[in-house]
Amino acid sequence: MINRRKFVASALAGTALAAAAPAHAFEVDPKFRPQQVRIKADLTPGQILILPRAHFLYYVAEPGRAIRYGVGVGKAGLEFTGDAVIQVKKEWPTWRPTDEMIERDPGAYGKFKDNDYVQPGGPGNPLGARALYLFQNGRDTYFRIHGTTAPESIGRSVSNGCIRMLNDHVIDLYNRVPLGTPVTVI
Repeated sequence: MINRRKFVASALAGTALAAAAPAHAFEVDPKFRPQQVRIKADLTPGQILILPRAHFLYYVAEPGRAIRYGVGVGKAGLEFTGDAVIQVKKEWPTWRPTDEMIERDPGAYGKFKDNDYVQPGGPGNPLGARALYLFQNGRDTYFRIHGTTAPESIGRSVSNGCIRMLNDHVIDLYNRVPLGTPVTVI
């Protein structure tokens, strides 16, 4: 039998959960959900190919086959292109905007100005659940493939240059790719 204390605690917990949940969960367009697709057979298995204009990231699984994920990409003028290598992988990474980001948008990043504050990893961190750090010639490019707290940005060009993925999708990719994975952004 349920007593009054358990009933009140359960009711309060349910109310808190309902208040924390959005009125309706965001649903990504089905074309941006991970799916097996055919790809050019001459692409090397294990590599990542990103087509920012189409908002897709391809992980080449085997000759002629890839897993395609929907992504959000950089705004005009802020996009990364070229070849890189995943040299660092982090679960629930910390984050700090670059000095250029702080200068470009002080309203959004003002709390980072003139200090060394780094946002801890966790569900509210803009890098989301996982981050894959892109390097060129051994140097950090400051561009990442990472999760996001803004799922509505998938399929759009809105970031400061990084490649955004839904957290479930970046966790899947993170588990597939080892350090040293080549990445090409066209």
